[in-house]
Amino acid sequence: MQRHQHWRDSLSSSNMISVMKRGPFLVVILLAAAATAVAAGVAIFHGGLSARAVPSRLEAMMASRARHLSIPSDARHATNPITLTPQSLREGRLHFADHCSVCHANDGGGQTMFGLGLYPKPSDLRSAETQKLSDGELFWIIENGVRFTGMPAFSGHGGAEEDSWRLVLFIRHLPKLAPEELAEMERYNPKGVEDRLEEQQEDDFLNGRGNSSDSAKPGKSTPKQRP
Repeated sequence: MQRHQHWRDSLSSSNMISVMKRGPFLVVILLAAAATAVAAGVAIFHGGLSARAVPSRLEAMMASRARHLSIPSDARHATNPITLTPQSLREGRLHFADHCSVCHANDGGGQTMFGLGLYPKPSDLRSAETQKLSDGELFWIIENGVRFTGMPAFSGHGGAEEDSWRLVLFIRHLPKLAPEELAEMERYNPKGVEDRLEEQQEDDFLNGRGNSSDSAKPGKSTPKQRP
């Protein structure tokens, strides 16, 4: 009995010494975790909650890692079922101009009013960081969006998966986009009221109806002829 008691006392003493030895190490770990949490908080909430702020390098790294982990492994290894042809590339290009350019810009650089007003800003789709993503990763992002960003999910909103795969083809093509392709895309960009009115006035002028738009404006009246 005394032997067992002595053994338990020795074990308890040994455990206490072990804890005391690891104590400073545990403190360092806790301090490092606290410092990381504070740094992450500062990175996320710097500049208040303004969307005009630019994400810090730490936040960008954390977001990139989180995005990678959020994409299922089987999705990352998916292959594009759409064959690259001039027609499929054009369809992807015009779909991008109509659906994506408002934030990403026609050239994929993201320098638009809406793109610059988002937090975080849209990725430069021409960059090496984006281009190194697999086709499956690009497709998954288009279909499912990215939480806590301005990137919406396009799956389940009437669009076909083939449209998203064609967008993947076009994103691959962005670094070598030609000027004539950009010019064609501009005709397919979403138009506001003023843009449509300007286009109508240009069309009227080119078709010999240059004064018709002026006469249609409110407050404009045709001068009366004297009898």
